[in-house]
Amino acid sequence: MIVRDRPSLLVLFFILRGSVLPMIFPQVLFVLILSAFVVWGHNFWPVLVPGFNSAPLALVGIALSIFLGFRNNACYDRWWEARKDWGLLIVASRCLARQSLILEGRGDTVEPAPRRRLVELTIAYAYALLMHLRSGGDEVRILARLTPDRHEAFLESRNRPDFVLREMGALLAGLKGRGHLSDIEFGLLDATIGQMSGVLSACERIRLTPVPFGYTLLLHRTAYIFCFLLPFGFADMLGWLTPFATALVAYTFFGLDALGNELEEPFGDLPNDLPIGALAETIEINMREALGERDLPALPEARDYILM
Repeated sequence: MIVRDRPSLLVLFFILRGSVLPMIFPQVLFVLILSAFVVWGHNFWPVLVPGFNSAPLALVGIALSIFLGFRNNACYDRWWEARKDWGLLIVASRCLARQSLILEGRGDTVEPAPRRRLVELTIAYAYALLMHLRSGGDEVRILARLTPDRHEAFLESRNRPDFVLREMGALLAGLKGRGHLSDIEFGLLDATIGQMSGVLSACERIRLTPVPFGYTLLLHRTAYIFCFLLPFGFADMLGWLTPFATALVAYTFFGLDALGNELEEPFGDLPNDLPIGALAETIEINMREALGERDLPALPEARDYILM
């Protein structure tokens, strides 16, 4: 995610980091060169390279703008929903760390430090969810918070965040079965773990249910066809200004299309995707502080204006 102060108007025109221009530059350049050839051909061979009335293109452009805006709104809704889900995870994790104070001093030889184990599993869950949504990641930070006898089962699990949640549930069930938790206390802690499970389901829904491909394909094709036909409608009206005008329109339409593609997958590793790695690290720092640790790393900060 791009994190930076709003630049001045002059600087705004020259910013590339976080911009979609590097991704769409080949398409914009192609439209600019095509427009130059169309104007040149129309001036020297008007019979072979005719111009036509731009009014139909204006109507298509208005319709295309509306459809692109609708798609981008749908993609932004996915991005914002994902951000709210991770915000809820942070809230639930902090609540669980606070609620787990009722476990202090409880336990036996089977589970001598239940509160620490529960909070450690909360950290493991945050990183397991991160790896579940974004490729890559460090399994060591998860395995270090699981008991050695559960490492193999974790690595073989097809849904590792849910595996960690089951470990948390088994811990609470064991404490309740041995009389260390009352029904009310168990229900309180289990409800918070249920909120964390809801975050997992919501994030999986976003990741596994993209914007309908047919709708995206329709807009993608229409944007390209529109930009390729635009020089023929502007050649008579604008002359040699046509390449610059069509390049500007191409930048807008191709840029909206590319930005929608980024927002559609909020858990990726592109500049405009969510900083779920930083959010997982924030949960770890909060949980370790709740356990009384003092030698903590600094909160995640943006590097080169990008927080991932």
